[in-house]
Amino acid sequence: MDNFSINTPSLLFPAISLLMLAYTNRFLAISGIIRQLYEHHRANPHENILRQLGNLKMRVWLIRYMQAFGISSLLLCIVSMVLISISHTDWAKILFIGSLVLMVGSLVLCLLEVMVSDSALKILLADIEDDIRRH
Repeated sequence: MDNFSINTPSLLFPAISLLMLAYTNRFLAISGIIRQLYEHHRANPHENILRQLGNLKMRVWLIRYMQAFGISSLLLCIVSMVLISISHTDWAKILFIGSLVLMVGSLVLCLLEVMVSDSALKILLADIEDDIRRH
C-alpha cells in the first residue's frame, strides 16, 4: 500500500452507502411481511405460519448484523481518514483493512440472508403445491 492516501478509504463510501440503502430496503420489506403475517394470523390462524416464523426471525437477525457490520465498516473508514490526515498512516492502514474485513462480513451475511429468503419461498411454493394436489 505505497499509494495509501485519504482517497483510498474514501473509495468505500459509495459502496457502503448503496449497501446500507439495500439493507434498509430489505429490512422494510421484511417488516411489511411480518406485519401482513401478523394480521393474517389474527384473522385466520394457520399452522404453516409457524414454519415462516423461524425463517423471518433469522432474516431479521441477519439484516441487523449486515447493517451493524456495514456501519462499523463506514466508521472505521472515517477514523482511517482522520488518522491519515494527522499522519498516522500505519494505524490508518490497519483500520482500513479492518473496514474491508467488516465489509466482507456484511456481504457474507447478505448472501446468507438471500439463501434464507429462498428457503421461505420454497415453503410458500410447497404450500401451493399441496393445495393444488388436494383439488
